[in-house]
Amino acid sequence: MKQSLIHIALVVRDYDEAIAFFCGKLHFSLIEDTYQPEQDKRWVLVAPPGSTGTNILLARASTPEQEQFIGRQTGGRVFLFLHTDDFWRDYNDMLAAGIQFVRPPKVAPYGTVAVFEDLYGNLWDLVGPNSPQSAWQPVRP
Repeated sequence: MKQSLIHIALVVRDYDEAIAFFCGKLHFSLIEDTYQPEQDKRWVLVAPPGSTGTNILLARASTPEQEQFIGRQTGGRVFLFLHTDDFWRDYNDMLAAGIQFVRPPKVAPYGTVAVFEDLYGNLWDLVGPNSPQSAWQPVRP
């Protein structure tokens, strides 16, 4: 048996603002944006650059109950883990793009990691491999 996760749904307030954030600030690719008239919604998929696996379905909240969970789908825990081949390149690029980091970079046994918020407040880990420079790499404010 072989199975895989293909999409993770992320509840968003607005399709276009979510696309602008993920594609503009995080440099994700817009994989699909198809209007579904029978449900008056869009099927919007985004993925990190170079990714060939799971992608994110940007799912606009359609009820007041769903709206309550925008930005807190996991009750304040880190929700998604964005792996990079170059932590410091992406960390500095994200800072320059105005991404808010809520925990500074640290070196852990599994890699260099920092926690950031998406546009709604969901928490993400940015994780990259450790390198000999990891402990002393300068961090921009």
